[in-house]
Amino acid sequence: MAAGGEPGDPSPEDFVYGEEDFVLQAAGWGGEPGSAPSRFDRALLEGWGDRMERGLFRYRLGPLPTRVLPGPMRLVAQLNVQRGTERRPPQAVHSLRQPFDPRAFNFTRIRPGEVLLRLRRAGGGGPAAPDPLLVAINVSPLERGHVLLLPEPARGLPQALTAPLLRGGLEAALLSAHPGFRVGFNGLGGCASVNHLHLHAFYLGRPLLVESAPARPLCPQRGLSLLPDVPAPAFLFYAAGPTGLEALARDVCRAAEHLADSGLACNVFATRGDPPGGAAAGGGGRGLRVLLWARRPSFGAKAGAAFNVALCELAGYLPLPAAPLFRDITEAEALRAIREHLLPEPQLLRLGGDLARLLEG
Repeated sequence: MAAGGEPGDPSPEDFVYGEEDFVLQAAGWGGEPGSAPSRFDRALLEGWGDRMERGLFRYRLGPLPTRVLPGPMRLVAQLNVQRGTERRPPQAVHSLRQPFDPRAFNFTRIRPGEVLLRLRRAGGGGPAAPDPLLVAINVSPLERGHVLLLPEPARGLPQALTAPLLRGGLEAALLSAHPGFRVGFNGLGGCASVNHLHLHAFYLGRPLLVESAPARPLCPQRGLSLLPDVPAPAFLFYAAGPTGLEALARDVCRAAEHLADSGLACNVFATRGDPPGGAAAGGGGRGLRVLLWARRPSFGAKAGAAFNVALCELAGYLPLPAAPLFRDITEAEALRAIREHLLPEPQLLRLGGDLARLLEG
């Protein structure tokens, strides 16, 4: 991180967590009794609010107009004009294997006051341990509580997903008691705006179809399914609880690496959700759903595009930059914009077979 922050910059809290901190069943959307924030939620949101009051963001974020578009996909549209106009321009990305460039903007340059927490697993260590993560504000936030999860920035890692980072992000998801705390990854060619390894995490107070839609099994022994009837068909991985996260993170990263080898970009989205077979298959319990999208690489902003298509849009959450677009967009228009980045169904199905064989081997 950049040295020499502003006088009085708060120091990030060293947040050490263990198995006892995992919230195995998050609160429901109705806010029933027992839905109080977790220790992690309180630390993150209190620090985030403090940085907003201190003026460390590019804009002040108030309540955002939000509506669910009519239609079976239940797309959540949200108006965020300032993010569209005031965020840092995305870096130029030319390759799925683009190396880290220390001369470009990267997370070694963030101000010390932007870091909220150092997230570390108690007794961590060894090759299978999750990465310790810095939890830093996203200075151009999507929503209240929007943060970045960063492995040690000084390592200078490019934006290529690793299993220790993903496992750390999934454990962060289990530390939250909020049903709408989501974690995601935009790969190179998948609308990543900074080529320095990071995850996004944010709170969204609306359910999404990708949390509950049933999936078709592709490789049951490795927990791989195809999620077809959602805004953007995806490969689905599932863990019922924390004991399955190491294997899940490893499998997702093997699959993402195979996509890159095949000339495809990817996005990843993790959320609380039903088992792949639907709510009845889990006896009412929910675990973590991790969606992996394979997509045609997109390098540079597309002229005339109504919105970028990154992890949020693929999941059915549309942060929109202009009031007329927010007011008038239909589900059909949004789906056309999203799906033009995806693979044709026959190619997607062939790829699913390839991934099943890869994971079985």
